[in-house]
Amino acid sequence: MLTLTENAQSIITGIVDGAQAPQTGGIRIAQDVSGAGLNVTVAEAPQAEDQVVETSGAKVFLDPSAAVALDDKVLDASATPDGRVDFAIGQQA
Repeated sequence: MLTLTENAQSIITGIVDGAQAPQTGGIRIAQDVSGAGLNVTVAEAPQAEDQVVETSGAKVFLDPSAAVALDDKVLDASATPDGRVDFAIGQQA
């Protein structure tokens, strides 16, 4: 199952709070329609088929394709002073 670094937890919580999502909200990672990548959006709640990863209040909803692709991965994140967020995916130890 996908794990989150402390940086990712903090940044995800900030993104969701900034979007004024409800308590059920989180970020949703879904396979791009072309199948070439992953899309990240803020979601008010997981969709019925989503896998939910929650760590220290940070919620990530994974569509079925993303859940398979990220099963043995670690999600990290960093933010730049201008507000841009970069996500990085690494292999779990």
